[in-house]
Amino acid sequence: MIGRSACVAALVLGTLVGACTMPPGTSPPRDSYTRPTPIAARVITLDAHCEQTEDDGFRELARLRIDRDVVQSLSWELWVGKKGGCRFEREDFEQTQRAPHIEMRARDGSGCRLMVWQEPRRVTLAHAGCETRCTPGVYDRAWPVMFDPGSGRCARN
Repeated sequence: MIGRSACVAALVLGTLVGACTMPPGTSPPRDSYTRPTPIAARVITLDAHCEQTEDDGFRELARLRIDRDVVQSLSWELWVGKKGGCRFEREDFEQTQRAPHIEMRARDGSGCRLMVWQEPRRVTLAHAGCETRCTPGVYDRAWPVMFDPGSGRCARN
């Protein structure tokens, strides 16, 4: 299995190589980096459990149950090696959006958001603005968790 740091390195390398292949004196279209391609809205029903440890020491334990875009239960812990980790529990959040993706906001007013969306090969659970739910210094390495929509297990790249 490829570690998360190796995936980031490959992404950066691919971006750099792609940037080097442009004709001299040209630049990418102005909006190419400001408008990501939207993810198609899909109704999500999922009963998922992902527990895994990467080669680089990143670990995660995530349980997520969604019924027709309504989050029924959620418990997500992740660890960045021995440096610390983050924790998210359903009771600490309220669901504020169902489409085009699921969004939950922390009840404590911290601005922490959890988002869930489905692509053909995976359902992703991600966070934004949640530094206070993590050990200091690890938030920038706290990756999303991805589930296989068919089995509910950890998705493989």
